[in-house]
Amino acid sequence: MAEAIEEASPCRAMSSRVEQILSDTRKPYSARVREAASVELATLAKLVAPAVVVYLITNITSVSTQMFCGQLGNRELAAAALGNTGIQVFAFGIMLGMGSAVETLCGQAYGALKHDALGIYLQRATIILTLTGLPLTVFYIFSKHILILLGEPREIASLASLYVYGLIPQIFAYAVNFPIQKFLQAQSIMAPSAWISAAALPLHLLLTWLLVLKLRTGLLGASLTVSFSWWVGVIGQFAYICCSQRCKSTWTGFSAKAFSGLPSFFKLSVSSAMMLCLECWYFQILVLLAGKFHNAETALGSLSICMTISTWAYMVAVGFNAAVSVRVSNELGAGHPKAAPFSAMMAILSSLSVAIILAVLTLCLRHRLSYIFTPGPVMSRAVADLSPFLAAVMVLNGIAPVLTGVAVGCGWQAFVAYINIGCYYFLGIPLGCVLGFHFDYGVKGLWSGMLAGILAQTVILSWIILRTNWTKEVETAKERLATWETR
Repeated sequence: MAEAIEEASPCRAMSSRVEQILSDTRKPYSARVREAASVELATLAKLVAPAVVVYLITNITSVSTQMFCGQLGNRELAAAALGNTGIQVFAFGIMLGMGSAVETLCGQAYGALKHDALGIYLQRATIILTLTGLPLTVFYIFSKHILILLGEPREIASLASLYVYGLIPQIFAYAVNFPIQKFLQAQSIMAPSAWISAAALPLHLLLTWLLVLKLRTGLLGASLTVSFSWWVGVIGQFAYICCSQRCKSTWTGFSAKAFSGLPSFFKLSVSSAMMLCLECWYFQILVLLAGKFHNAETALGSLSICMTISTWAYMVAVGFNAAVSVRVSNELGAGHPKAAPFSAMMAILSSLSVAIILAVLTLCLRHRLSYIFTPGPVMSRAVADLSPFLAAVMVLNGIAPVLTGVAVGCGWQAFVAYINIGCYYFLGIPLGCVLGFHFDYGVKGLWSGMLAGILAQTVILSWIILRTNWTKEVETAKERLATWETR
């Protein structure tokens, strides 16, 4: 059976070679590393490329809508940015974090050849995330009052809430999409999601152009197209799972077993959510704080443009995050203590190299970046002034998400949550507030604090990974899977 599975999964067959190569003591260590690196990089490329496409297109779906809103005026751009980063990211962080639990379980179960468990984990995660979406809907409904309570300008908060109302259907698309993506990623099935996302993007752009610029439906119509596009992706991916032979052993249909063990699954999901939410909210809080400066419109606009560009680069690192999570969890589930850390190191070095290149390009184009979103020299100067901070964030974000992916592959979510609390909320945000408000460095001060938090997290996670006993991690993965088999 194992041989048949390897034939159906080239990535798995290649990954098994990594452990064999590294364990072959007949060859010099340097030769083993070179050979294993060539195999691992080929495996990563097959995983990273489609994952990056999926995340980039998903981001472009949201950003292109924001760009259309920018054509209505700077105030509408600021409102859409506040709605996206101030409210939407809150829900995104919770739902993505809750879905992270299924990423660890599915990845390790697939590596251990326990295929029938994947479909059950997918259904449990979908149930948990759908229930989580109900209180988030209430949060969206009262977004205007929440933003005003947080000190945002009333007029911008009112426009932002209008944009947020159209994103309510997107909450429940998250609830289905994230478990489906993790289910497919665990099996190294990335390309179908990329093709589905690519096919949905032109439809989204056409609908947004029609509703916003031609029919003048404003911010509400713009955000409704975002929700619609997410549901198109969900339906397409689920149709693939039901019809594809590649998912035949992992998806056998709906099962009543999905409703068993929900309290334990919820507890695991909450631990995962804590890690990713704290990270997503970190950036969200910075945007909310930027709204408190005297020139809130320019501060929010320039920061949102820089954050958007940073997010584009971040999507590349998130692709490596998804790939390394798959690789590490698969290798641990398969009992490969040498291949797991080697995969992590190759992913970190590759992602960092790409991030450095993108940071250099950003500095070279710093005076032209703002014109992608909105015309005017005021915003151009503000964005160019922030570009060195943007480049620094890009470099750090080339490492941090990959380290988080290693943590997810190992199942360390709860532990990393404590690291994020310390680095982001006891260091990054307080330092940013002191520099931004007390010393009057403005947005630059906020970004300096953000950089300090990311740098601290990166150093700590790197140190932990370097000191990890991977043989022990293999045993922990076996124990985790044995425990969940009984639930």
